[in-house]
Amino acid sequence: MSSTTLPQPASEGPRRCGMIAIVGRPNVGKSTLLNALVGQKISITSNKAQTTRHRITGIRTVGAAQYVFVDTPGFQLKHAAPLNRTLNRTVLSSLGDVDAVLFVAEAGRFGLDDAKVLSLLPPDMPVVLVANKLDAVARRTDILPWLKSMQDRHAFAEYVPMSARKASDIERLLAILSRYLPEQDWLHEEDALTDRSERFLASEIIREKLFRLMGDELPYTSTVVIDKFEEEGGLRRIAATIVVERDAHKGMVIGERGERLKRIGSEARQELEPLLDARVFLELWVKVRSGWADDEQHLRSYGYE
Repeated sequence: MSSTTLPQPASEGPRRCGMIAIVGRPNVGKSTLLNALVGQKISITSNKAQTTRHRITGIRTVGAAQYVFVDTPGFQLKHAAPLNRTLNRTVLSSLGDVDAVLFVAEAGRFGLDDAKVLSLLPPDMPVVLVANKLDAVARRTDILPWLKSMQDRHAFAEYVPMSARKASDIERLLAILSRYLPEQDWLHEEDALTDRSERFLASEIIREKLFRLMGDELPYTSTVVIDKFEEEGGLRRIAATIVVERDAHKGMVIGERGERLKRIGSEARQELEPLLDARVFLELWVKVRSGWADDEQHLRSYGYE
């Protein structure tokens, strides 16, 4: 996999490298922003809250600068279930070893959930406010008083109104962030995009298609487990299990005559083949594991740290 070429925000010279956490409440566009910064889809997206469940690292090397972005789950404030506590631990642990933080909020909006996440940020850490989804704001002049109110909430190092879907805004953000990269050798190879394995990316892509095709029909406490991942030259043989909590959910995922499960598999395969640069043979199964999201042992066995 290779990333899209962008103008260099850092000049050639001494190498610089830094880790930057991306934080915010659910559904503010953190994963979309990560994918745009890296120039390649490595983090799945959907309209369902808590789509991102793992710490996902995206890497972008431009000129002498290497950016190591850490995408985190949206901080869950409303439920204390074991799955949500696990996701919140992932967010907090990601803040301990970074050089800067991107605090992502929707431009013009700031609620109690945003305030709670903001209160978790270390006071001595450079925090860049990313006012995302600027393209959804009808009048740009409305953003000015909002930005002024944000200055009173936190001593942000930078204020960046932008849209993660606009290439020029991504270039501008990279140029701003280059100032926060310490002078040190790179942590990864120049062409690296993520520290996650192909096996992990496969499970995430399948889970994305599951959420997108099921919408609100399926509770978010469903997951995907890779049972087999074999490489045979230019072919990947993948067998995966979609884990749901109830028999009724299993029927919904499979669909009439198996059509919905076939579509999930077909769309996942179509996206995996260019991502893995290989042909993909994908088998999907659906199993019921009642209460898995409330069981710490099951959470660990499914890869939740």
